[in-house]
Amino acid sequence: MMILYLVKGIVSYLKKIGIITINDYSNYGNRLQNYATQEVLKSLGFEVETIVNSPKQRIRDMFNKARKMQINELIIKVFQKIRYKLFKTSGEKKIEMLNEIRINKFRNFTNDNILETPYVISNDNIPSDLGEKYSAFIVGSDQVWNPNFRMSSFIDFLTFAPKKKRIAYAASFGISTLPEEYVYDYSRWLSEMEHISVREDTGAKIVKKLTGKNVEVLIDPTLMLTKEQWLSISRPAICKPDKSYLLTYFLGGISSESRVWINSIVKNTDLDIVNLVDIEDERRYIADPAEFLDYINSCEAFLTDSFHGVAFSILFKKPFIIFERNGDIHSMNSRIDTLLSKFKLEERKYENIKNNNEVFTIDYSHVPRILESERKKALDYLKNSLDIKGAK
Repeated sequence: MMILYLVKGIVSYLKKIGIITINDYSNYGNRLQNYATQEVLKSLGFEVETIVNSPKQRIRDMFNKARKMQINELIIKVFQKIRYKLFKTSGEKKIEMLNEIRINKFRNFTNDNILETPYVISNDNIPSDLGEKYSAFIVGSDQVWNPNFRMSSFIDFLTFAPKKKRIAYAASFGISTLPEEYVYDYSRWLSEMEHISVREDTGAKIVKKLTGKNVEVLIDPTLMLTKEQWLSISRPAICKPDKSYLLTYFLGGISSESRVWINSIVKNTDLDIVNLVDIEDERRYIADPAEFLDYINSCEAFLTDSFHGVAFSILFKKPFIIFERNGDIHSMNSRIDTLLSKFKLEERKYENIKNNNEVFTIDYSHVPRILESERKKALDYLKNSLDIKGAK
């Protein structure tokens, strides 16, 4: 009996995967891609844990980076990262309170849906036996290789693990060109990675330039789950209008030009406008990822500058318009361009919309075939990388 117990323990141990991703308890796309990666791996028969990580960068490195940036760019970047504007009628304490509520709701969603490690690793604190605790490690999806977000941490390249256990699944650089100061480290770390796949065409070009490797471009893990799977973890949004509405979700804020255009769309309709992540709308600002899914599924059309906003529009077959992000100093257009091109939906860019009627009409008839093919491609990659027999 004891031998059987030990054997079962070893089998379980050998089928456990550790996910390394950005642990952002304030971003819808981040939480949902983390969940999706977990569920895809579980469907392949693995136990899955997300390894909570907090890459630590030396103050000197951050200071050097700041010096290289123009002061106006640095100011824009700060405002981008906090993702809200300070509005005149509210004090600092109220803003802090709303953000605390929002983060707690995101953490509750995570606790309910994502299995995380009880410990946190960082550049200076990685257990010596971490590489042996899992049969494989997967880094992705999200912008784990964007140096503007992660400040170039070796954790995101799984250097703590044996080479054969290092797998990148739809990892994103989020930028089209890698700054010169990161080339040496990225070249070395990527060359030592056993299996690499990326999320954008430009990411594949960066890897090719740095390592000489041709790597696959795979869909974001959120697109690997069906609409029904997503709705099973959604929850009716508390502040959803009783009548039909137009949904907006702008991480870079809504420009005055876009705001005028959006108002013109609903001028002759009976639609409400719901603006997510707008701190001036306190009740909707604190919506969690489960409510986010419901807001998208229930809207008449979705206007956004978000990659994952587009991904969920495709999954839920919602009319959408994608805008360039306001104040985007480090262009992240490649991830949007790859997604739109892959699903032949380039006409959904804001600049291609000729009249207001086009906002509410979209042809998705060709998408299921593409989605099926892309899902198979991603699963084949994972099965091959994880050495699952009968991969094809």
